[in-house]
Amino acid sequence: MKALSSRRQPVQKRQLIAALALGLLAGPMAAVAQSDYPNRPVKIIVPFPAGGTSDIMGRAIAEELSKQLKQPFVVENKAGAGGAIGTELAAKSTPDGYTLLLSGIGSNAVIHGFSSPKPNYDSMRDFVHISQLAAGPNVLVVNPAFPARNFKEFVAYAKSHPGKVDYGQVTASSGHLTTEYLKQVAGLHMVGIAYKGGAPALTDVLAGQIPLMFTNQDAVLPHVKAGKLRALAVTSAKRNPLYPDVPTIAESGYPDFSAVSWTGLSAPKGTPREIVDKLEAAMVKGFNEPAARQKLEANGFVVVASRSADFTKFVQEEINRWTKVIQTSGLKPE
Repeated sequence: MKALSSRRQPVQKRQLIAALALGLLAGPMAAVAQSDYPNRPVKIIVPFPAGGTSDIMGRAIAEELSKQLKQPFVVENKAGAGGAIGTELAAKSTPDGYTLLLSGIGSNAVIHGFSSPKPNYDSMRDFVHISQLAAGPNVLVVNPAFPARNFKEFVAYAKSHPGKVDYGQVTASSGHLTTEYLKQVAGLHMVGIAYKGGAPALTDVLAGQIPLMFTNQDAVLPHVKAGKLRALAVTSAKRNPLYPDVPTIAESGYPDFSAVSWTGLSAPKGTPREIVDKLEAAMVKGFNEPAARQKLEANGFVVVASRSADFTKFVQEEINRWTKVIQTSGLKPE
C-alpha cells in the first residue's frame, strides 16, 4: 500500500501544478478577452415587440454602439408579460457583455411596485445599469370641447366635479400611473375608463367619447399640431422642446412632480467592470453626437446619455416613486 501511495504522489503533484498553471493563465486570458471587447456580435434584448417605441430605442442603441465599438450589436425582441419575459431572460444570461438589455420604466421600475405577482428578477440585484439613453414626458391632452383651457382650469374643474370627469387608461402604463400620481398629489377624484391599448383610448379622446388622457409625447404631437387635441401640461421637470408653450405640472403648483417614460442600457450583474466602462463611454460619446441626438429629439425625447452611477441611482429612485404611487392607489396588474 505504501508503494502504491508513493507512486500516486508524483501524479497528484503534476495535476496540482497543472491546475495552478491554468489558474495563473486564466487571469491574463480573461483580461485580454475584456480588453478587446467586443470581438464578436453583441445581442441587445428588447423585451417588447418590434415596431414600438422600445424597439426604436433598442435599434438606436444598437446602431450607435456598432459604430462606436466596430462590432455588430443586434436587437432581439423577446416580448411578453409587460417586458418581464425578456428582462428575466437577460438577468439569467451569462454576464460576459455579449447579452445586454434595453431596460425601461415598466419592466425595471413599475413592475416592482405590485405586491403580486413578483417578477423572477430584481432590477437592482440582478443588473448593472450602464447608461440611461433618453426620457420622454407624458402629455395631458383633452378634446377641444373640454371646458378647461389650461392646466390650472383643468384642476379646478376636476375638483368641482368629483367623480364626473372620465379619463382613458391602459392599466399599469406610464400614462395610467401618471394619472394616479396626479390624482394623489392634487386631490382629484376622476374615473378611469380601461382600454387594452393607447391607440384606441386616443381614438376615443379625438372623437370626444372620453375627454382626456395622459399619453406619450410622440403619440399625440401630430394631433396637437393639427388642433385636434389640446395639450394642457407635460410631466417632465422641464418643458419639452417640441411643446415649448405647454407648462410642466411642476411649474403649475406641484413643484416635485416628475413622471417620464425612460429607456437605457443594462447588463446582467457580474459583467466585468472594464466592459461596463467601455459600453458606458460609448453610450455617452455616441449620444452626445448631434446626429444621434437629433434623431431622438425630433420625436420629443430628451437624450440623457448618463453615467452608470447616475443611471443606477435613477432606477432606484424610480422604483421608490412608483411603488409608493401603486401602493397608495391600490392598483392591481391585469
